[in-house]
Amino acid sequence: MPIDLSKLAIVLGLGTGLLQVFGIAKPEAAAASMRKFPRSLPWGIVLMLLGTGWFVWNMSQESISDFASYKSWLLSLFAAIGILSCFFVQDFLAARGLAVVLLLLAKLMVDTGRPALSQTPWVLVFQGWAYLMVIAGLWLTVSPWRLRDALEWSTASHTRLRIMCGIRLAFGLFIAVLGLTAFRAH
Repeated sequence: MPIDLSKLAIVLGLGTGLLQVFGIAKPEAAAASMRKFPRSLPWGIVLMLLGTGWFVWNMSQESISDFASYKSWLLSLFAAIGILSCFFVQDFLAARGLAVVLLLLAKLMVDTGRPALSQTPWVLVFQGWAYLMVIAGLWLTVSPWRLRDALEWSTASHTRLRIMCGIRLAFGLFIAVLGLTAFRAH
């Protein structure tokens, strides 16, 4: 069942925006939480298992004729790699799990927006965001410690954190408004 572009934009926009309210309202607590995130084992396990399950589900939906006889073995192998990562690659597991989820979310966004590309140019904003997620996902896959560095920079002062959260809040609300207006008929 295809996902509705309008609903996806509203959920992602409001979800992104609501996360920023915490940073604006309580910058000290938000900064502490953000700094702990890249090495958080509980978040890492949740994100890695979410990403693994989502990836295996996506692959199970694909018709791969060249590998049809090996499909169940490949799916089991991918699931095992994701699960075993939670035990044997715990350093920056949250950053690695976030990278996987960002890449899968970007795929969902691009696939959902593709049919509406000919109907409204605003889809390009949504898909541009998805491609930024791809870049971030690839960047975190190659060097997960950079998330720690980026979060250290963005939380260096309460003013900087509030400005960054304000920009992300405005963008999230903009995406939600697109979902309520420009993407409504698509």
